[in-house]
Amino acid sequence: MDATDIIVRPVVSEKTFDLAGEGRFTFEVAARANKIQIREAIEKLFNVHVTAVNTMWVQGKSRRLGRLKAGRTPKWKKAIVTLVAGESIPIFETG
Repeated sequence: MDATDIIVRPVVSEKTFDLAGEGRFTFEVAARANKIQIREAIEKLFNVHVTAVNTMWVQGKSRRLGRLKAGRTPKWKKAIVTLVAGESIPIFETG
């Protein structure tokens, strides 16, 4: 897999911006990607040094599709990447 196939998108929320201030950045990643592949992809795409990668599955939520039919959003894999102190990813910078 290519680096752009492994990193799907950055996760943007108030919590992830707070984590970015601590040097931890959150991304949605490919379901089959492992921690080593995620580390290499982040280092290649953003030219930074990764110290740790934590992954988890985010479960889908129940949603209504019309009046009576119920469904679910798909589950997805999330990675929280910790960088070397002093490094940053420009996507998460404000101002």
